Amino acid sequence: GTRIVIRLKDEYEEFSQEYRVKELLRRYSNFVGFPLNFNGEHVNTVQAIWSKSKSDVKPEEYDEFYQFIAHTDEKPLSYMHFSADAPIALNALLFIPRRNPEMFGFGRVDANVALYCKRVLIDAKPEGLLPEWLRFLNGVVDSEDLPLNISREMLQDNSLVRKISDIITKRFIKHLEKLAKDDQETYREFYAQFSRYLKEGVVTSWPNKESLGKLLRFESTATEPGETTSFEDYVTRMKEGQTAIYALTGPSRSHLENSPYLEAFKARGYEVAFFTDHGDEFVLDSLSSVDGKPVTMIDRADVELPALEEEQKDALPQEEAAALEEWLKGLYPDKFSKVTLGKRLVSGSAVALQSGNDMGPEMRAYMKAMGQEVPESHPQLELNPSNPLVKKLSALRTENPELAQMVADQIANTALLRAGMLDDPAVLAQSSQALMEQLLLK
Repeated sequence: GTRIVIRLKDEYEEFSQEYRVKELLRRYSNFVGFPLNFNGEHVNTVQAIWSKSKSDVKPEEYDEFYQFIAHTDEKPLSYMHFSADAPIALNALLFIPRRNPEMFGFGRVDANVALYCKRVLIDAKPEGLLPEWLRFLNGVVDSEDLPLNISREMLQDNSLVRKISDIITKRFIKHLEKLAKDDQETYREFYAQFSRYLKEGVVTSWPNKESLGKLLRFESTATEPGETTSFEDYVTRMKEGQTAIYALTGPSRSHLENSPYLEAFKARGYEVAFFTDHGDEFVLDSLSSVDGKPVTMIDRADVELPALEEEQKDALPQEEAAALEEWLKGLYPDKFSKVTLGKRLVSGSAVALQSGNDMGPEMRAYMKAMGQEVPESHPQLELNPSNPLVKKLSALRTENPELAQMVADQIANTALLRAGMLDDPAVLAQSSQALMEQLLLK
């Protein structure tokens, strides 16, 4: 028996228009539990299916609801519907779209997940409700523990919202784990579209980085081209005594398969994970370990490997190897922090290795592109004492020192180039030109 009369100032006349009133009713009260009528028309016709039990909602109802909130005619790729009573009472219904909206060149998108309290809209796009890496989701979160009169400013500082965010994040990661296990084809579709968000989560979400790391997929030396695996599967194939997960980043699988770093690991039967997306170096540095197994980049100088069952044959005698090492150190006192003749290579002549605290090539390129000062690197050079070219270099050192230095320059610069550590490729062209002139014109 209550009548409410609202009088509008002249400048707000639009709020008396029929279309505007309907828009407001549908936006803020579309899902209240009783019918709203305007001029005899039932306005709130869409049901709040998130408040129902999952067993009471048909698959087509989920599809229709997603199409309504996402303004699309496509069906969702997957959805997560759950309720929780503790530590906060909430109902949530989240949808994964079939396509990544940021792939279409529209720039960064915001999550289309609205926050409700008792089916009344509190905020259509609340800040902090979801972490940034979940911005591709669509859906609804409804918590009865939020006050109906909460303001946007209060909402941003509300500890309840942070708790809701933690609950949703952990539940969604569990949903993806189940999807990867029970519906691998759908997970492959998801990963093809949204893997970059998982990797962003590894870098930015410290408490969840290992859980997200287990959701990553990659090719490796143990998979066929195009076939992917996971860290958990990798661990099941680790050799007895292997303590680390070995990984390598690069632009493509074919590029990585020709990497000089692989020789030592193939010779010892170790699987190496291939990561070929832009930014993977950041991801692996952030991930650091999975199930207590450190994720180790194989281009690092501090990687320790056991001796091969068969020692290198026809290697330089120890005395000659030591003399060659000392000569090379004298040639490159500033170029390399360390020069050794080691056992990492099997057939190649030399490899440039990153020192422990040095930035990788991708991070260095990123800083350079951003106009930031790039820290000085301290690469190490390791030569193969069994390689014919290295053995010939040892002889040239005394027979023809000038030619020996040109050969050494070519070996060193080639190793740096293959490692992505040669800042100016023209240096390699110059050493090649000088070597050819020495061999052919003199």
